[in-house]
Amino acid sequence: MTDFWLAAGLLLLVALSFLLIPVLRARRSQPEEDRTALNVALYQERVAELRSQLEAGVLTSAQLEAGQAEAARELLTDTENAAPVAPSHLGKALPLLAAVAVPVLALGLYLHFGASDKVELTEEFSQPPTSMEQMTQRLERAVVAQPDSAEGLYFLGRSYMTQNRPADAARLFERAANLAGRQPELLGQWAQALYFAGDKHWTPQIQSLTDEALKDDPREATSLGLLGIAAFEGQRWQQAIDYWQRLLALLPPSDASRASLQGGIDKARDRLVAEGGHPTAAPVAQTASLKVHVQLSEALRSKVAPGDSVFVFARAVSGPPMPLAVKRLTVADLPREVELSDSDAMMPSLKLSNFGEVQLMARVSRAGQPTQGEWIARGETVPSNSSALQSLTIDSPDH
Repeated sequence: MTDFWLAAGLLLLVALSFLLIPVLRARRSQPEEDRTALNVALYQERVAELRSQLEAGVLTSAQLEAGQAEAARELLTDTENAAPVAPSHLGKALPLLAAVAVPVLALGLYLHFGASDKVELTEEFSQPPTSMEQMTQRLERAVVAQPDSAEGLYFLGRSYMTQNRPADAARLFERAANLAGRQPELLGQWAQALYFAGDKHWTPQIQSLTDEALKDDPREATSLGLLGIAAFEGQRWQQAIDYWQRLLALLPPSDASRASLQGGIDKARDRLVAEGGHPTAAPVAQTASLKVHVQLSEALRSKVAPGDSVFVFARAVSGPPMPLAVKRLTVADLPREVELSDSDAMMPSLKLSNFGEVQLMARVSRAGQPTQGEWIARGETVPSNSSALQSLTIDSPDH
């Protein structure tokens, strides 16, 4: 914020300089007015002295006239050499009053209509948080500054879940779903928050949310995990195994939660066998990948630098607003073919294979920010498991 207020202060100084010009000019003209008045007084004194000398008989009438003419020429010469004074219609009080009122009025208008809180948040988010509490506080201020941002509500809800505040998270996920549409990922998170907020009591609302989420996306991870928990608690061992096996198939091999999930499946299988049941086989894991050829238009080559960052990513057509898979390059790397797959997922529960259709995009960012840049390419909607080579040409301003 320091840089912002310094820049605002400099602009105010420029504005005040224009307002104070009449006052400064008036002060510069004052010496000229004083000198003219002095010359007139000296002329009058000289004429009076010449007349005294005439009365005393020292001068003749001709000498008096010559002396008066000489004094008049000197007065005229001094007056002509003085710079003309332009009349001021503003006076001195009005510019001084405006000089005080302008910064006060500007500050008041900015505090009312401005976005200093958003400027401060932008500066804060440019620095990594030192703790989860600090990140939560930043997200809370971001939601206050942008209450209609579904993305901000989503991430704050996830933060509340990690801090064991499911009731607060449920309210945020509900707001996000109302703003961004009833996307499967949001519905699953909403149902999970309601489940833990209700002390793990399954309700018709939770069942409705998970059913709706899996109807739109059968691979919605949060709903699968939650339904597996509910089935296990209800001693419906085969259903728990089915839901958890479907979820296990979606997780990458390096995911730390695979071990605990597999342990739950084993427990459900053992109890099913102990009751005389026969567990079914696990489903085959599904993966997705997309090959993309990224290039820069000829018109933009002179407007970018080789070190500018290039982000290639896929975003769900019907799903959360955050990217599903991301690769980072530089302008110097273009043109280049890249592959986006489940291994490039930003979150384990948000992978390409979890969504049927995606949109491919590429962005050039001088600041290295994946969400903000100067130039962008937006591709057509494609299936997440398409084997055809896709093409992106960065050629449009990023608004």
